[in-house]
Amino acid sequence: MKRRSFLATSGCMLTLPALAGAQAARNNAMPEELRKALERDPTAPVLGNPDGNITLTEFFDYNCPFCRKMVAPIHRLILEDPQLRVVFREWPVFGADSEDATRASLASLRQGKYWQMHTALFRIPGKATADTARRAAVDAGLDIARLERDMMSPEVEKHITMSFLLADHIGLSGTPSFIAGDEGGFGQLSGDELRGLVSRARATLGVG
Repeated sequence: MKRRSFLATSGCMLTLPALAGAQAARNNAMPEELRKALERDPTAPVLGNPDGNITLTEFFDYNCPFCRKMVAPIHRLILEDPQLRVVFREWPVFGADSEDATRASLASLRQGKYWQMHTALFRIPGKATADTARRAAVDAGLDIARLERDMMSPEVEKHITMSFLLADHIGLSGTPSFIAGDEGGFGQLSGDELRGLVSRARATLGVG
């Protein structure tokens, strides 16, 4: 799978193509079916407050250097905003090695150690591969035999397929991509840019 064009700029904001003008007029807002697919997919990991009043969705790849730099800002945002839900959409656009890492990460959900696996994968220097995913799983304290079985589960397959379908439907440009409300952000965003994205989403949706 070839990766789409990646702009190496920080904080490049975008309006979702299907939602042009949504911030100005709610009659052109994100269709509820699409919002549900983005925010409520049962195969997608959720961090922060699962009952929070706003959802931030991140599309990422373990071999994206900018995604690696977003781990700490996302964690800080979760800690400072008790009403925030963060949905992770694993989107392995860099090919087979990325997919191996994604499968291992998603499989860790069944052992209740997704965040530990997620951060362990990004801590290991170099390229994410099947071998580094196994090392990360050991670091995260996972049952390796069970993890390897769960990597091929229908839930993992569905999540990966849905990530590509959603990204294609919305017209995402690469990783990391963030969506909150009817607005998207692309690239390495600062903490203030993330907070602004979430704040505008709350205002647009009339929550919080």
